[in-house]
Amino acid sequence: MADNNGNAVTEPASRANSPIRPWSSFFFRDFSLLWGSGITMMIAMRLRLITSGQWITENTADLGDAFALLGLLGGVQLVQMPFVIYGGALADVFDRKKLMALTQAASFISLIILTLLSLTDTLAIWHIFVITPLVGIFNMLGNSARPAMLPRVLPRRYLTNGVTIQTASFQVASIGAPLAWGALYLGPGVTVTFLVAAIIAGVSFLSPMLIGASGEPEGGSRKVTLESLKEGFQFVRSHRILPGLYLLDIGVTIVSFYRELFPVFAEGLYDRGAEATAGLNSANAFGGAIGSFVVFFTGRWKYKGRIVLVATLLYALLLFAFGLNPIFWVGLLIVGSLGLVDAIGMTMRQAVVQLTTPDALLGRASSAHSFAAMGANQIGQSYVGLISAVIGASATMVLGGAVSLVVVGLVWWLIPGVRQYRYEEKPEDAEDPARAPP
Repeated sequence: MADNNGNAVTEPASRANSPIRPWSSFFFRDFSLLWGSGITMMIAMRLRLITSGQWITENTADLGDAFALLGLLGGVQLVQMPFVIYGGALADVFDRKKLMALTQAASFISLIILTLLSLTDTLAIWHIFVITPLVGIFNMLGNSARPAMLPRVLPRRYLTNGVTIQTASFQVASIGAPLAWGALYLGPGVTVTFLVAAIIAGVSFLSPMLIGASGEPEGGSRKVTLESLKEGFQFVRSHRILPGLYLLDIGVTIVSFYRELFPVFAEGLYDRGAEATAGLNSANAFGGAIGSFVVFFTGRWKYKGRIVLVATLLYALLLFAFGLNPIFWVGLLIVGSLGLVDAIGMTMRQAVVQLTTPDALLGRASSAHSFAAMGANQIGQSYVGLISAVIGASATMVLGGAVSLVVVGLVWWLIPGVRQYRYEEKPEDAEDPARAPP
């Protein structure tokens, strides 16, 4: 296990030479607690976001206005982006367990407020526009602490397995969350849906404190300084893989982000309501779960970067199909396939960050990943929502597919470090916590 200085956890001798199975990381108690905290956080977040989006759609008279409002909701969340980098530096100088707990408390409190507003029939659209970015800011401050904590609870050779378990589990939970949301929203209603999400969020902010491994930074607590921020920026900028991975994520996501817009896509593409929203969310998550499971069997595939590139290429092609298809059940298959290839690329990107970054910089490197991913999500939600209001949902997805193909091609040829990156899981990694840029 990790020592008080945060050195990487060591593997028991009895398992040092054993093969890594899909469930192997669960043998480590601290990993299970970290995983539990993350999965409850994700479920609570999904319930809040889907409920908010559906409520706004149903309380807006015109479909075009609903597209615009959900697009603007993504835009206002951009205020949280400056906090991403600061949160990464914070994860390298502050107790990571406490940081997770404190920031997740904000999600719990916000859901209690939404529950009370709904219960008293005073919930308004502006409430959601205020609460959503505020919760996002707190999430950004604590987002990097979770991946930065992973090397404290797992030996190095288990890192890809741990990342994959987390991604696969989150995707499986994402299947259940929309289904549970559909039963709650169409049954008891908005108030009960927010209340259930609040209870789940309560578990997510209490769980980190049960982790036995140290959350303290290497060398003891320090302050976030301008120099520490510069150090993180220089590490990422000079890395021969990470900039390409982040640019790939940004370029594709901005022109294609669709998840938070499922309520209006359900109406715009298929002329359906809340049941279609739940179906699209679940299909996307089901595909993501399968994609994450596929990653379990990529241990022998040396070129991890090429896996990301091929997965993103397939994602671009599927965007064309999503935009051109008018049949709902076919749309479910396409959305599921989008989730599958997206999960493969996302899991591999996260694994490469873990494998190529030293512990002392992991918070800042993870924050750069979060900055790229979350920033692209918010800009993408705003862009896709507003463009769909002008040219329609179908044309927006086709345009996104075309731009994504160009982005993949540019990263493939102009940033060769991505396609050339190789890594093979080796038993000796169990006792070698050192990481350095490849």
